[in-house]
Amino acid sequence: MKLRYSQTSPFVRKVLMVAHETGLAGRIEIVPTDVWEVDAPVTRENPLGKIPTLITDDGLALFDSPVICEYLDSLHGGRRLFPAEGPARWTALRQQALADGVCDAAVLRRVETLRPESLRSADWMERQRRVMERGVDLLEREADQLEGEATIGTLSVACMLDYLDFRWKSDGWRQGRPRLAGWFERMRERESFRLTLPPTE
Repeated sequence: MKLRYSQTSPFVRKVLMVAHETGLAGRIEIVPTDVWEVDAPVTRENPLGKIPTLITDDGLALFDSPVICEYLDSLHGGRRLFPAEGPARWTALRQQALADGVCDAAVLRRVETLRPESLRSADWMERQRRVMERGVDLLEREADQLEGEATIGTLSVACMLDYLDFRWKSDGWRQGRPRLAGWFERMRERESFRLTLPPTE
């Protein structure tokens, strides 16, 4: 399998964490990809031109991260990261959707800061910041649901929180959210988390 990759993408990192959790990391070739390149090769596999994109051993291009993660979770014989049914499944999927949505907002806010100053929209950046804030507020209120065995939901939340530290440390998401911060510190010790850390710059 081949994974179109950027080391700073929280969505790619989620896929890599799942690969380590499921014992599949050694079967995946990492292909560094610049999605901003004109006619980037990824567009021939994924018309959305986004990463992560996974090319399976059968040549099928899978996107985006929730689909790739569920595919990887189907390839191993251990405990599933995607609960099969019932409340546990919907909790995990909801957590993943929330974390991905916060990451979407964080990335959009980041991209806006890279535009020429005369073209930036302060209102747009503030809108994304409020999305991020509401997301971590909900996770603080529901921190008890993060405890227990790892799921796609909790892995997604861990990736998201670390991305906020990486790109938006000045927001100080831990302030006023002690339960979420405590859970995250424990999650940081997980091997799959440590093996997929983004660069420090």
